[in-house]
Amino acid sequence: MTLTPQHPTKKYQVVGIGNAIVDVLTRADDSFLEHMGIEKGIMQLVERERAEQLYGAMESRVQAPGGSVANTLAGLGNLGLRTGFIGRVHDDALGRFYADAMEKDGSDFVNAPVAGGELPTSRSMIFVSPDGERSMNTYLGISSELGPEDVSEDVSAQAEIIFLEGYLFDKPKGKEAFLRAARTCRAAGGMAGIAISDPFCVERHRDDFLRLIANEMDYVIGNEAEIRSLYHDDHLDKDLARVAEVCPLVVCTRSGDGVTIVREGERFDIPVTKVVPVDATGAGDQFAAGFLYGLATGADMEIAGRMGTVAASEVIAHMGPRPEADLKALFRRAGLL
Repeated sequence: MTLTPQHPTKKYQVVGIGNAIVDVLTRADDSFLEHMGIEKGIMQLVERERAEQLYGAMESRVQAPGGSVANTLAGLGNLGLRTGFIGRVHDDALGRFYADAMEKDGSDFVNAPVAGGELPTSRSMIFVSPDGERSMNTYLGISSELGPEDVSEDVSAQAEIIFLEGYLFDKPKGKEAFLRAARTCRAAGGMAGIAISDPFCVERHRDDFLRLIANEMDYVIGNEAEIRSLYHDDHLDKDLARVAEVCPLVVCTRSGDGVTIVREGERFDIPVTKVVPVDATGAGDQFAAGFLYGLATGADMEIAGRMGTVAASEVIAHMGPRPEADLKALFRRAGLL
């Protein structure tokens, strides 16, 4: 098991697999939310009919490609890495928009939009209140149907690093897609890892998650709640130690308390400066982008961790989950390059 990518000449430095979700944003006051029966400030999953009703009610819509791993790839594209994205969209207006937007952000969208009688492209209708609160209504649509047939072994074998999104772990087909990608990548000398994404997903699939991390993953990234959900020792250090026993590289983000990385038994604690976020959306996604950039370019763990914190700090200083500044310039300013 290696902890640095072995083939720097591969087509892709990082390939991500995740939900391909179009974020559709509009501004809405509390009376509109009440009128439409939208619960303020939370994320709710909605069915197709409700999604179409809400989409139709949105005025002055702004569309942006979203999804956790896709946001991370946008950060890596900002940093100039060669990236690809494995996701599933329908051959409809939103799906074509999504595929084109990923290409413009510098990531190959490796699967063509799916034609025929499939579900529509996934979308999250986000209503932004005057106080900055986001009320999200997400229709999972076609992206949740991603399966092993969507994973080209040619793409996986051409990846130095594979990055998986825990949200997709809810369906058997998603698990099979993960295994196919991870095994192909590792057999060709690459590394595979996962962002846990959601403690509730762990609760639903704990045994499978632990088996995946122990047997198939070279690294795992999660926040404190996600790492603690794996073993329930009710003590972060104990949980970290147990994950580190089965996975050679564990990265735990702890919000204002910094970042802890355990690599082959060696622990690194990286402090952060606490700030009040303008919009915390995408903080974890961009931390992963900075960290994976460090990993892909052979930085030591402390530098890679600090790269993650710089990228996260950039994204929480403005609206939206993707970087607006030149991240490499910020890394240089911080003395990381």
